[in-house]
Amino acid sequence: MSVQTNRTDSLEESEVFHILGNDRRRAIVQLLAGEAGQIDVSDVATEIASTESDAASVPNNLYKSVYVSLQQTHLPQLQEDDVIEYDSEAKTIRPGPNFDDVLGYVDGETSDRSSTLRLHLGICLLGLLLIAIAGLDGTASSLDPVLSSVLALLVVAASSLYQLLG
Repeated sequence: MSVQTNRTDSLEESEVFHILGNDRRRAIVQLLAGEAGQIDVSDVATEIASTESDAASVPNNLYKSVYVSLQQTHLPQLQEDDVIEYDSEAKTIRPGPNFDDVLGYVDGETSDRSSTLRLHLGICLLGLLLIAIAGLDGTASSLDPVLSSVLALLVVAASSLYQLLG
């Protein structure tokens, strides 16, 4: 069962974690990412069964089990969440509108949030350093601590606005 129906927007982080909470769905996303365009469901089932099998060759019953679970459970859920586009007649899948959102979590890149947070932290630390230098009675006393604070906050605000609108 999918987390949300009638999808009109991007996936929430909790929905991505639900989707990727299953090894087979994670494997589908990884396999599709490695292909240009689309991939046959039978190829996906073969790869997943091969990964799950301890034997040199994939037992037919394991392949069938994987194939059926893909058809009945995993592919419909991923399609419902717009992660894939599943052609049930041609038995092929290709990336859907939310594919990149999910792939980012599989690849370990949750989004640009971590880089944005590092940027903001760096700007804040630089601003604090400028304020500290301006507060010292030394060679840098020409720096105004209020101006330094305002400039650092403006840069953080501009970066945040850019991330929200971009």
